Amino acid sequence: MGDIQPATREAARPTAPGRRGAVVAALMLSMALAALDSTVVSTAVPQIVGDLGGFSVFSWLFSGYLLAVTVTLPVYGKLSDTFGRKPVLVAGAALFLLGSLLCALAWNMGALIAFRIVQGLGGGALQGTVQTLAADLYPLKERPKIQSKLSTVWAVSAIAGPGLGGLLAAYADWRWIFLINLPIGAVALWLIVRHLHEPQRQSSPPAQKTPLRARVGSRLRATRGATRARARARVDWAGALAVFACGGVLLTALVQGGVAWPWLSGPSLALFGAGLALAGLVVVIERRAAEPIIPGWVWRRRTIAAVNLALGALGLLMVAPTVFLPTYAQSVLGLGPVTAGFVLSVWTLSWPLSAALSQHVYRRIGFRDTALLGIGAATLILLAFPLLPYPGQAWQPALLMLLLGAALGLFQLPLLVGVQSTVGWSERGTTTASVLFCRQTGQTIGASVFGAVANGVLAARLGGAGDLDSVTRALAAETAPEAVRDAVASAVHAVYLGAACAAALAFLVLLCVAPRRFPVLTD
Repeated sequence: MGDIQPATREAARPTAPGRRGAVVAALMLSMALAALDSTVVSTAVPQIVGDLGGFSVFSWLFSGYLLAVTVTLPVYGKLSDTFGRKPVLVAGAALFLLGSLLCALAWNMGALIAFRIVQGLGGGALQGTVQTLAADLYPLKERPKIQSKLSTVWAVSAIAGPGLGGLLAAYADWRWIFLINLPIGAVALWLIVRHLHEPQRQSSPPAQKTPLRARVGSRLRATRGATRARARARVDWAGALAVFACGGVLLTALVQGGVAWPWLSGPSLALFGAGLALAGLVVVIERRAAEPIIPGWVWRRRTIAAVNLALGALGLLMVAPTVFLPTYAQSVLGLGPVTAGFVLSVWTLSWPLSAALSQHVYRRIGFRDTALLGIGAATLILLAFPLLPYPGQAWQPALLMLLLGAALGLFQLPLLVGVQSTVGWSERGTTTASVLFCRQTGQTIGASVFGAVANGVLAARLGGAGDLDSVTRALAAETAPEAVRDAVASAVHAVYLGAACAAALAFLVLLCVAPRRFPVLTD
């Protein structure tokens, strides 16, 4: 039934059952720190710029944080497999809180951006290690419980974050949006340190009377095990540095290309060239490393490779609603910022509900087929968006977003639970980090690609004048003619068609690459 197949048993689960509730609370608080971050900061940007200046570079408040989170995910995944989840999570939370405190003390925009990168260095540990621990804590049949709780954290953060940020910026001071992280993080850290106890992964057999030959063999095996343990403890710091540099350069090229400079300009080409050279260096270092940061088996195993590619496509398609739907709602439908935010936020209601119910589907038809059902429905929903009437009513895109959230909940959670269940403890951190890394990279690529698509459509419809930013500023001033609103609608429709293509690509990857039955390890 489903994907459950006999295989090697997993190691003992961390922490005692009586303490698991406290650890889950700590994980939810840790995830809330990462989930609230961008939504809270975004609403306080006017106050931050008014106080510190630096309007021309304020976008790096988000880009710098995103880059730091993305490029550190593989590193933290490998470290958690080597040294355990607890030290990595504690170090990541402490680094995030240090970055939050420094952000609150920032004296100019440059300092604030630098401290946001420090926050991101800790945020990478929070996102990857929390998801890995969620799989460690629960057996396969119970994992939807913890995953639905974590999804609910993201949903609540998406809704409450902008309001909380606005309140703090308006009635207190923008620095409080960073200081509020300190008590939340302190409680999470205390719960983790006190209640999370990971079992020893290398244990000696109990003493008993055995023949000499057996005792000698046992000692030899113990010596070999200790040798392997020491080998596993070696950290590929050269590979980690190369991965960090390569990811940082390539993601900077994608984030800034077409924004800070043209795509075919000298800076853009130089960054892409340097990124490709560093990618070659990563391959060379990782092939020679005893314990590489990005091991080759992540891409050689069909299941993990297929999930990586499919969730990379998910990151790509998520850009369409999260980035462009609020512009569509305000510019085309004429809604205010609060109502436009509600049109987007409705998918955060259906996503965790669908994810929680997905276990009843994948237990019957398997992880792959459940994900195919979800992404197939998402493709049709995205294709329906350009068919909406112009200018239309607010309930129409809101209904599509509600359906899209349900479809993506049915797609993402079975893949995450399924791929985590195909590996043991010693590989789960690396596997989870590779999946999250691909999704984050997909979002970065999607923001660049779809931004170029939208600006290209606007330029074509308006005779080469303006891009999305200039057009939306004109619409906000209520001086733009109807032709501009129509051009914005066409641009967003083109983006949704591109998102539908990304969803179709995920469908094909799962259909052609992923095995029909995931090789699940029994608990």
